[in-house]
Amino acid sequence: MKKTYQPKAKEIRRVKHELDADGAVLGRLATEVATLLMGKHKPEYSRHLDMGDIVEVKNASKIKLTGLKDIQKVYRSHSGFPGGFKEVTVAKLRAEQPEKIIEVAVAGMLPKNRLQSKRMRRLTVTA
Repeated sequence: MKKTYQPKAKEIRRVKHELDADGAVLGRLATEVATLLMGKHKPEYSRHLDMGDIVEVKNASKIKLTGLKDIQKVYRSHSGFPGGFKEVTVAKLRAEQPEKIIEVAVAGMLPKNRLQSKRMRRLTVTA
């Protein structure tokens, strides 16, 4: 009977990936980044271990959105307090914090578990 291979924490090797967001479609770039952060591109991938690599995205302000998303897409949040509802359009976010657009898209594509915050810390986005 053959045993399943389980990589040890010492065996995990992190590679730095530099991606350019200039002219890239947001969703397609975000899926690529999420895959690299999770480590799914590696043959020794294991769901319960943080196997992912370091990802650096440049030119976040030049990211492309298809259709009418530049005008219509809205990010909504609520602080939990009365009157704490906030809405920010993509156009406003692109002008003030273009890095946030990619960060929110990638965070939405990562599994919602205890590894998510560790994976997001390895993501660096620059305008």
